[in-house]
Amino acid sequence: MMERDKIKSLSGHLPPTDPLSPRQAFQCFPMLTRAIIDYQPQALWDQDTAILPEPLQRLRRETRTFAQQELKPRALLGDVTPHDAETRSAVLRRAAESGVLTNHIPQPFGSGGFELMDYSAQWPAVIKVEELCAACGGWGLVLAAHALGTIPLLLAGDKKILKRILRPAQERIARGEPYIFAFAITEPAAGSDVEDGEGAASLKPRTIAKRTTGGWLLNGRKVYISGGDIADAVTVFAALEGEGMASWTCFLVEKGASGYSAVRNELKMGQRASSATELEFDDVFVPDDHVVGGLRNGWALNRATLNASRTPVAAIALGIARGAMEAAIDFVCRYEMAGRPLIEFQEVQLAVAQMVLDTSSMRGMIWQYASRPVPTQANASMCKVACSDTAVRVCENAMELLGNHGVLHSNYVEKSFRDVRLTQIYEGTNQINRLAVIEDLQEQFLDAINSRGG
Repeated sequence: MMERDKIKSLSGHLPPTDPLSPRQAFQCFPMLTRAIIDYQPQALWDQDTAILPEPLQRLRRETRTFAQQELKPRALLGDVTPHDAETRSAVLRRAAESGVLTNHIPQPFGSGGFELMDYSAQWPAVIKVEELCAACGGWGLVLAAHALGTIPLLLAGDKKILKRILRPAQERIARGEPYIFAFAITEPAAGSDVEDGEGAASLKPRTIAKRTTGGWLLNGRKVYISGGDIADAVTVFAALEGEGMASWTCFLVEKGASGYSAVRNELKMGQRASSATELEFDDVFVPDDHVVGGLRNGWALNRATLNASRTPVAAIALGIARGAMEAAIDFVCRYEMAGRPLIEFQEVQLAVAQMVLDTSSMRGMIWQYASRPVPTQANASMCKVACSDTAVRVCENAMELLGNHGVLHSNYVEKSFRDVRLTQIYEGTNQINRLAVIEDLQEQFLDAINSRGG
């Protein structure tokens, strides 16, 4: 059987060596001009990586390598056999051994280099999360949820807790022994209420902390807690007895505490490798030195945590969308119709170009906001909404490109289609996040109203 001749150009396009191709035409300019307009072909991933500061370039490459070696091969298995203890243990152990579990945080509280202190805390986080979720949204969430659980500890600025809790956890991780944190705010009777000021004002909290000798007794339940069943410690938000949401306080509950249990895991539509756990607190004793950020400061700590975590959620959406796009591109280059690769057809080229455009736009928005030193509520919420909505569209387009093959689990795109939907829901639904934008900008709207003449 004769070997097929190599394709020198796609249908509708000139070969790069043709005199009318920009690649070839640019060679006519003098060297000085070529230095500012001419460029060599390079993958988009490499182009984007090259503009990052060197420490962030290294982080992106290291995380990508880990994700492709450790997460991608387990992606489909983690989806069909969620909550498999042996597989999750192996992933977490490898993440700890490689440093990936905490490499977005500078030492001594993470495994990242000191040079990361020169950049906003969000920037390395979003770079890392995209790479993890491009390999698998579920396994990426397992590792991202751990990072979320540590945010209240870091933001509280309590040196004693950092030294007594976070530092030993990192030392254990550095030895290759995972130590996992989780973040617990959602209650069975309240979802978006705990992420919106007006809703919280009328909410009757059900997880309550009662004063006792030397500490507090927690009673209540939290639901949909990512990684709650594997967490060694959970930052739990509870109201003080007899008070409302204004008394919300963050308590650190450690695994094995009497009265604390993981009741059950939900069977989810997507991101199934990561558990969504219901936690029960039955007179769980929390000593005073495990109060995070001070009494009645939990609401502020919660909102600050959400501001810091919503841009990484946008990066989760981007990663899932990129994974779907890459799988779709692989498909249209391998599969043929009428003896021609699908990528030869202009309609397919237009669809692929739209996916490239969408993912690149998402990344530009995420990196722009993540590079800023202070994560504002409006920017974080806009990023989360825009990117999760766009990511859903990318995954839908990828499904359409695969046609009948799109429903097959083995093609990854079907899984991405289910995985991405969750990014529009957690960390506040997109409707709540749109209202969060208005809340953050309301002063300028009020100024406009109040400045009207007459």
